[in-house]
Amino acid sequence: MASSKASVPVWVAQLESPPPARNKLPGASDPLGFSSGSSSSKKKDGKPQPPKAPTTDEMETLKLKKAWEVALAPVKSLPMTAIMMYMSGNSLQIFSIMMVFMAFKNPLVGLMNTNLAFERFQTEGGNSSNKMLQTKLVYVAMQLVALAVGIWKVNAMGLLPTTRSDWLMWESQRESLDWAVTAL
Repeated sequence: MASSKASVPVWVAQLESPPPARNKLPGASDPLGFSSGSSSSKKKDGKPQPPKAPTTDEMETLKLKKAWEVALAPVKSLPMTAIMMYMSGNSLQIFSIMMVFMAFKNPLVGLMNTNLAFERFQTEGGNSSNKMLQTKLVYVAMQLVALAVGIWKVNAMGLLPTTRSDWLMWESQRESLDWAVTAL
């Protein structure tokens, strides 16, 4: 009968006993954040040590960076939205109506869900809440800028009453000072 080693596939044998590490080139250092598997990063039994847990300051910094990414996300999609609105034209068509609807819906939903968007970044502490308030204010400002693009499109379509002729219904008719008599 064949031994159990012979019946094991090659990839299993390689997985169980990985090849030895290659020697580094002289003068070449490891990239930042890379551990080369030297004896300092391994325990005495040969197994790698688990990475150490980040400190609370590092976690606060990481959460704040992620919160800023969320705060600036509405502005990142703004150029594409503006181009799509420009390309859809100013006439009343189904495509331009859908674009205007989405231009109003997305910022309004974002404004209503502001606290929900930043809920996962909240931590206890006075200093972090002030920084989170700044990111929330920037998020609201970016949503208002996105809403302004929708208002620009509605105005370009001629749907906003911005001229005097749009309000003629509420103006009284002028009394004429001259009379004209037509000739036969």
